[in-house]
Amino acid sequence: MLTLLEAFFVQFGYAAVFFVLMLCGFGVPIPEDITLAAGGVISGLGYANAHLMVVVGMIGVLAGDGVMFGLGRIYGEKILRFKLVARVMKPKRYAQVQQKFDQYGNRVLFVARFLPGLRSPIFLSAGMSGKVSVWRWLLMDGLAAMISVPLWVYLGYYGAENRDWLMAKVHQFQHGIFALLGVLAVWLGWYFWRRRRSLLARKRDLLEKRRLRNSRKQDGETH
Repeated sequence: MLTLLEAFFVQFGYAAVFFVLMLCGFGVPIPEDITLAAGGVISGLGYANAHLMVVVGMIGVLAGDGVMFGLGRIYGEKILRFKLVARVMKPKRYAQVQQKFDQYGNRVLFVARFLPGLRSPIFLSAGMSGKVSVWRWLLMDGLAAMISVPLWVYLGYYGAENRDWLMAKVHQFQHGIFALLGVLAVWLGWYFWRRRRSLLARKRDLLEKRRLRNSRKQDGETH
């Protein structure tokens, strides 16, 4: 995949990188990290500028994600009737995404950038929900892109002359990201579990205090 993307990018430059990143945003099964790394590789080989490639990468990923978010926001659940969208947003995947939103709220928009299989459905669902503003989406996705895009582009840039080292690092970074996401998911699960327990305990205390007040009031009326 890296070799194919590299050849395509060498021939058509920044426009090709932008085009493929748009396809990634639409849910086409092309790895976004490999796409960005390939953009970095051609920069390292002198066919492009690495810093400009980062800018193109940022615009490409935000544009692709933005189209999915915008379609969901404009058409709502009607968008699910389109065959192309139905392939991306299958009922099981839609249920998974809704569960993620219920558990983590808007935080899932930040994490979505690092979840290739769920990124497009998450942004589409965010738009469909009507609960996420454009600025909230842009902030969350933009912050995540500021981490992922330079990471992969510069990794490709520095590994352009040594493919074995580059692919080893790509796999290491992929595994590292998934490990961090796993730790984050465990921490968030623990945090919300503790928070829920605290809220339930507070609710029980309030109900107990209310019961005691009512009991004292009834005793006063009796006497």
